[in-house]
Amino acid sequence: MTNTQLVARKLSTLAEYCARARRRRPDDFQVLAGNAELQDALGMALLVAIQEAIDMAFHVCTDERWGAPSSYAESFDLLARHGVITDDLAGAMVRATGLRNRLAHGYASVDLSRLWTEVPEGLDALEAFGQSVAALVASR
Repeated sequence: MTNTQLVARKLSTLAEYCARARRRRPDDFQVLAGNAELQDALGMALLVAIQEAIDMAFHVCTDERWGAPSSYAESFDLLARHGVITDDLAGAMVRATGLRNRLAHGYASVDLSRLWTEVPEGLDALEAFGQSVAALVASR
């Protein structure tokens, strides 16, 4: 059975860091491009939010005894197979983990314009993921 207290804490952190990322993404790309500190702050907020989603995916899969995912992608696929999230959302979350990997392992080489365009969809996916996991927890 899913550890609802742990997941609730992670849901709270996910929501907080999604909100931080939304606040930190300026309306104008040039503002972001000209401000390294803002880039760092946005990147960190995204990294934390995505990592919280990954952690929740792994916890739910293992706690529900659906298997131990061998990858981030598999964790979201398992959640989709068990009806926690849709296949489309699983795909969006896999793309978010790709962003997480670029931020964590190659931040200096992150394509800022790509980051700029991926942030809105990524945050929408993270928030939808949080809502789906919250619904699962509420049903427990």
